[in-house]
Amino acid sequence: MKILGIKTSHDGALALIDNGKLIFSYEMEKLNNNNRIEVFNLTMPEVETILNNYGYSLRTMDVVAIDGWRNDKKVVMQSEREEEFSITKDAKLGENFTVDLKLAKYGILVNETEDVLKPVEATVEAVGMSYSSYMHVTGHLYCAYCTSPFAKGKQDSYVLVWDGGMPPQLFFYQGSDGKVINCGPLFLMLGAVYPEFSFEFEPFDKIKGDDQASGKLMAYIALGKVNDSLLQYFNALYTELEAAVGQDITVRNVNWITRQFIARSKEHFPATGISNEDLLCTFHVFLESLLIERLTARVRTLSYPTENLCFVGGCALSIKWNSRIRDTQLFRNMWVPPFPNDSGSAIGTACSAMANKSGHTVLDWDVYAGPGVAVSPALKDSYAVRPFSVAQLAALLAEKNEPVVVLNGRAELGPRALGNRSIISAATHPRMKDLLNKVKGREFYRPVAPICLESGAPEVFTPGTPDPYMLFEHIVKDDWRDKVPAIAHLDGSARLQTVNENENAMIYELLTRYHELTGVPLLCNTSANFKGKGFFPDVQSVMEWDHVNYIWSDNILYERKEKLSLPEPLEGSKAVPALY
Repeated sequence: MKILGIKTSHDGALALIDNGKLIFSYEMEKLNNNNRIEVFNLTMPEVETILNNYGYSLRTMDVVAIDGWRNDKKVVMQSEREEEFSITKDAKLGENFTVDLKLAKYGILVNETEDVLKPVEATVEAVGMSYSSYMHVTGHLYCAYCTSPFAKGKQDSYVLVWDGGMPPQLFFYQGSDGKVINCGPLFLMLGAVYPEFSFEFEPFDKIKGDDQASGKLMAYIALGKVNDSLLQYFNALYTELEAAVGQDITVRNVNWITRQFIARSKEHFPATGISNEDLLCTFHVFLESLLIERLTARVRTLSYPTENLCFVGGCALSIKWNSRIRDTQLFRNMWVPPFPNDSGSAIGTACSAMANKSGHTVLDWDVYAGPGVAVSPALKDSYAVRPFSVAQLAALLAEKNEPVVVLNGRAELGPRALGNRSIISAATHPRMKDLLNKVKGREFYRPVAPICLESGAPEVFTPGTPDPYMLFEHIVKDDWRDKVPAIAHLDGSARLQTVNENENAMIYELLTRYHELTGVPLLCNTSANFKGKGFFPDVQSVMEWDHVNYIWSDNILYERKEKLSLPEPLEGSKAVPALY
């Protein structure tokens, strides 16, 4: 069965599944230097071209599945409940050709009797295309379960979905018969409370609406510490608001609690004398503690096995929350997909259709299933071009101690660069993090992630367990902090990516060669992109960005003839043989 999944709104994407195998997932932000979280912007002819490149056609699709969404959220948030479907106006299908799409609802608050796999069926009469639309929450649920290691053995699993437009909703997936049991919301605050709370206070009040605010806040809280009296206030305030709603759990009341919590906190804050850093750190810990407390309490009241948990939705991008859940040992195994936010929604809605139409719930997938490196029409003559092996690249990184943009093979899925669309550098210089943040135009407190040999991670990090998708928090061990200062965050943590030979052969070889030369099993890794855009699609784009002296792509080195003066010129590190 050939299934084409489409996410039409922000984080727009196109994904193809053929007989249970993910052929590709193209996120709009990773095409043509589009903006981050770009809405779906492909025309039907462009969709056809992408399919043709893989030997498919729209005519050969058995199912087209479109993610549920609604553009009238402000109205819906004042309602008791969502309508079963919504109409997205003027979806662009071609040049001067738009249609209205009938889509399933978002799934802000799924009730106990709803069938999460029930689609809205519709047809675009103008082009004769029938499609199924599944609730947005359903796409997250099936994206998590179908990509998990639990699906292969038809194992049971809890699935916790917490996205921006919904409270944390807990489900239990029965592997034996595919039944989904709704275990209800854990508490009544939208996931969007995390960035929207921060927008009311400095310095985040200056970037209201910034789609990167949640990531910035996760980094910023390292500047503060928990204030116990404020934490008590947050707990008491939420308890009061929840009690005011009682059993009247509606969409409107979830929104009311979220808004009231923010407003009352803002009103209370000036009299406390607490710093903004401590305020935001305490707020983060309040939400984290509430999540852990309510998840633990809910699971203990239920009779379902606690072997497995999948966590998905935008909130599952928090490495701190993921680690705190795992640290409870409430579940033996925990899975977070590398695209837990809406970047995985096209895959998720296709998985929903796969489960509904065929009963199949195992997805054969690879994280490097995005677009390949596009061919650049004309490269600047200001670069010298030559063949360059991975071993030579390792030597260059060790000796020059400068960042190198690496574009290799197909792009990774999800919001985090995993080595194929990355800026790579040595982590041994204390100024390297500052240099990378300046090159990327980022705030001083933003961390730089380590990419490390899986075999070497336990020596450097605690726990240092395999983490191929940067989804859990690790602590840099004391005896390594001075050796690799560039990848230790202000609180000593790191958003680690581990790599073995089977996951990314090129990065594995690079790390192995670099380790042999320097004794260090890791490098710095940050995304390669224009500020506010998706990953670079081609070498030409990196040249136009023009912030580094070296670009490496598929065994070719592009070296700037006239070297840039980097923000903080770095002296070379340990001398190595001149292999390049």
